[in-house]
Amino acid sequence: MPFETDDYLSRHFKTSGADLSKKIDELVEMVIPSTSQNLSLYREMLVTVIRMAQADRNRWDAKILLQTMREMEHAFAVLDRYKRRRKVTVFGSARTPVEHPMYALARELGAHLARHELMVITGAGGGIMAAAHEGAGTDNSLGLNITLPFEQHANPIVGGTERLLSFHFFFVRKLFFIKEADALVLCPGGFGTLDEALEVLTLIQTGKSPLVPIVLLDEPGGTFWKDALSFMRHQLQDNRYILPSDLNLVRLVDNAEDAAKEIDTFYSNFHSSRWVKSRFIMRMNHVLTDAALDHMNQEFADLYLQDGFEQQACCELELDEPELQPLPRLSFAFNGRDHGRLRELIDFINDSSNWAAPLGPQD
Repeated sequence: MPFETDDYLSRHFKTSGADLSKKIDELVEMVIPSTSQNLSLYREMLVTVIRMAQADRNRWDAKILLQTMREMEHAFAVLDRYKRRRKVTVFGSARTPVEHPMYALARELGAHLARHELMVITGAGGGIMAAAHEGAGTDNSLGLNITLPFEQHANPIVGGTERLLSFHFFFVRKLFFIKEADALVLCPGGFGTLDEALEVLTLIQTGKSPLVPIVLLDEPGGTFWKDALSFMRHQLQDNRYILPSDLNLVRLVDNAEDAAKEIDTFYSNFHSSRWVKSRFIMRMNHVLTDAALDHMNQEFADLYLQDGFEQQACCELELDEPELQPLPRLSFAFNGRDHGRLRELIDFINDSSNWAAPLGPQD
């Protein structure tokens, strides 16, 4: 989202005759390159900390802010090494025994994802998490551990390696589970798994997190996710607490190959998305045919506020991501509400019959 200065935080500070605003500007100039697109953001971070220091908040509040900033800065630095690789976050119970069918299925899942050149992120624990990392191998694994008085030890695949990050706060850890994920696979689990499943659905349903494939994986004949989906249909959808299309955000599968295929298909044409002012931009790997565009303007008219769907090249406001500039774009004034229908649109543009034939070599 575009950054907008918070006037409350940006006002000039006067304390004991010292112009703190000027001091902040001097510090910013000393530390941050003048060409940085993030200069205003870093300045606002400093202003926020100074505002808190001026109020001299209680020690617990100060420690929360400090711990959060430290954990996030460290995670940003570590995960930046892998920013060019797509990643799949796998959730599931740490208590799943090795002999359970889901353990073997999660291990097979990790292997399939690695063959598709996808990294596997888990909570670094045992059970489903260890199994997924076993299948993927250390080179394709990342572990985001939580420090707890029990079940806190990292599995041997990522334990003791640079691919393990430990977090004190659940909310910071959960941020990176979602932020780094190009897809999510949810296996059966307890309170933690259900919490993660519902939070992921809420974030994507409300547009607070980019739309990515969410795969519910259960053993053949298993009823864990079937029962959960039945509850959602009868209690949430039938009572109109959610839109019928919201359940399009999840896909239920019972084998590892289908889980990996679901993710691979999602990115067959769709690449990524972002907002550029009031326009929603979907980057694609292939240009769509005129017929496909006409069909979309009729069948998916409920998704845009005005003007319909347009294909375009990279615009000036997207030059901050140079590696993505060659990709064609689908642009529209998205209503920002129905992300389940947006998933249907992505399925449509991923259908290869809707792709324009690539241009051949010129004579």
